[in-house]
Amino acid sequence: MVGTTIGGVGILPAGALGMSLFYHLTHRLQRLDDQVFFLERTGSASAKALREQGEFCVADETGVHHLPNSGILKPGLLSCFDAGWLPEVLLLCPNPDQLTSVIGNLVNLLERIHQAGQLAADALPFPTVVLCSNGIYFQRLRLWFLEKLEESVLFGRLPDLWPELMPAIMGRLLRGVTLQTGIREGSGGATVYRPGPRGITRIAGGDPIIRRRCCQLLAKRGGWFEQAVHDSATHLEFDKAMVNLSTNLLGQLYAIDDQGRFTPMIIRDMIYGQRAEAIRELCGWIFRIGQAVKAYGPTDDFEERLRECMEILRLHEEHIPSSLQWIGLRYAAGTLEPKLAPTEAWLLGPLIRYARGANLEDAARYLEDLKHRLVERLRSAVGCRKDRANPANDPLTP
Repeated sequence: MVGTTIGGVGILPAGALGMSLFYHLTHRLQRLDDQVFFLERTGSASAKALREQGEFCVADETGVHHLPNSGILKPGLLSCFDAGWLPEVLLLCPNPDQLTSVIGNLVNLLERIHQAGQLAADALPFPTVVLCSNGIYFQRLRLWFLEKLEESVLFGRLPDLWPELMPAIMGRLLRGVTLQTGIREGSGGATVYRPGPRGITRIAGGDPIIRRRCCQLLAKRGGWFEQAVHDSATHLEFDKAMVNLSTNLLGQLYAIDDQGRFTPMIIRDMIYGQRAEAIRELCGWIFRIGQAVKAYGPTDDFEERLRECMEILRLHEEHIPSSLQWIGLRYAAGTLEPKLAPTEAWLLGPLIRYARGANLEDAARYLEDLKHRLVERLRSAVGCRKDRANPANDPLTP
């Protein structure tokens, strides 16, 4: 009988966030073993290129590390099940728009488990799945997963999952809201990964016992993982929106001046004085939207949420926010475009939709204005970068 590897941690895929988590779960690459590894995303061209390259290139303050990918990079979920390589915990870190296809692969995995005669609630060879991608999406994706499972039952690919199997399966779907940063330079086999400092990941949703075991395992491996105070994953996502937009979005407005020049900044540069008042205003609108869609309850206190947001920012005040790193690389390379970084796009979009759905037009206008201002700043930065005759001599280039 094939089961999950007890204590094993899989990361799917080997992107910027995934590599950063791998870096810290292996104690900065000092404890490489077969217990922490990557899984390919089905149909991924970049995974194919990485496999052909034969190694990962990871850069930190000590230099560039060349890691042979044999043993570290494993095939997709179904192949891992067939080979007995499924991890106990699977950290999902693809782009948010790729999550539905990965969830579909999880349904395919359960169908394969059923075909192997191993679909049993008390010994289910199915990993604890932690959704780590940025954005506000957990409840919608959880519902979509449930619908795909019921569709599979309808078409006879899975047996009736109620009353025992469905809770056992859905209890293993967790949300990991992370402040872990990391960037990726290049693409395919030429990719160089630059993990950020160790950042906190808070986990909510799913079965409380499974969630506790997951946090214990990941913390034991060297990661900074904690259980969220609240069980609600959507509550956690709104908390993260406050933290993230306070430094990634507002930070870009501060880092690009009126002439379009970009200056790298750390979080400490963004959270004191008048800039703290801008954070309060932003968080206030997010809190109102959260209350309107029931992510926050009527007894939740804004001042408490703001205080926790500022405490988290102070814990990470030496970090360069991921979007500023993303902008900085493209600014230096001359490839910057006047469009939102992925972090902002997958938070602002849902927040604006939620605000309009709750008839909070003032909140929607506030967020739309921030979005417009940021795109215009980026447009100015693109123009400034093109106008510089000798970018290598510009002291503001990161």
